[in-house]
Amino acid sequence: MTREEIASIVKKQREFFESGKTLPVSFRIEALKKLRDALKENEEMLTAALKADLGKSAFEGFMCEVGLLATEVTYMIRHVRRFSREKTVATPLPQFASRSYVKPMPYGVTLIMSPWNYPLLLTLEPLADAIAAGNTAVVKPSAYSPNTSEAIRKILEGIYPPEFVSVVTGGREENNFLLDEKFDYIFFTGSKNVGKMVLERAAKHVTPVTLELGGKSPCIVDKSANLPLAAKRIVF
Repeated sequence: MTREEIASIVKKQREFFESGKTLPVSFRIEALKKLRDALKENEEMLTAALKADLGKSAFEGFMCEVGLLATEVTYMIRHVRRFSREKTVATPLPQFASRSYVKPMPYGVTLIMSPWNYPLLLTLEPLADAIAAGNTAVVKPSAYSPNTSEAIRKILEGIYPPEFVSVVTGGREENNFLLDEKFDYIFFTGSKNVGKMVLERAAKHVTPVTLELGGKSPCIVDKSANLPLAAKRIVF
């Protein structure tokens, strides 16, 4: 995808967000239901893509990605009204004649950049949360899990208009084009080195960022442990 095409996507998403169409909770719930239904209808395609990219069995693909994702989407459908409700708070004495409240509001146009190791879960779970909060989203799945990325593209393009949710596939060039754009929030999952680059590029626009970075997963096994069982669980 070219720089101009990506810039056009971001522009159209900003116009869509500023129209206020994503603000009604009813719109968000309907969008989440579309995602939930699409996951169910395309479960076989998704698990096959995970098998092709990562060698995950259908059982592992469902237990570790598709099933967890379906649970998150269902949770958001059930609770988004409560999450979006304004909350009355105490009014300071000098403003006694007024009413004070906290009202959750969406950031706007978001960018979701996901990794190859859990390419479905770590792409669509942040998307579900972004939708529940009333944002638009540009989704950039990993180039290292091409079958899953293509499955994600097919599903999302089939249920959402591009001014609401768009999928950008490709590699480093597309990543750079995306990071040149001004987003209102960036959610990145990946390596520490790339995370540093994302943070540096986001800082130019003072864009808030969530970084879920890879690293070591230390495990301490003491004398009381069942060593065969501990070893089995660590390997898993």
